[in-house]
Amino acid sequence: MKKLTIIMICMFSWSAQASEAVITSLQDGYGLEGASTFSASRGASMWTQTFTQKKTGQAVNCASCHSTILTEAGSHIRTGKVIAAMAVSGNRGRFNDAANIEKWFLRNCKWTMNRTCTPQEKGDFLAYFQSQ
Repeated sequence: MKKLTIIMICMFSWSAQASEAVITSLQDGYGLEGASTFSASRGASMWTQTFTQKKTGQAVNCASCHSTILTEAGSHIRTGKVIAAMAVSGNRGRFNDAANIEKWFLRNCKWTMNRTCTPQEKGDFLAYFQSQ
């Protein structure tokens, strides 16, 4: 049992380090694209900002599907599909693949905000996810 605990701690630690490294790398890239200092509070504010979807006219925000409590799972408002926690502390595996993070930013920003997110917005969201 002791060995299993040690293995689990090592895996969690590696995953946490991998997440932090990927997020830092993405934010460094956003800085090269013109973004400035990232803010968890701006990310939190954007998380609950309401937008009207073009196709449905429905008022939505990020929390509509992902929850206002980032350490908890959410569910898609149209399909009901469960969405894993967004907080880095609650879902270390979510932030280990930069390409996957960018894919979901593209999809979710277009779905929610009717446009792509700016590098500043993406960096602020990542800062928010890290702060939780």
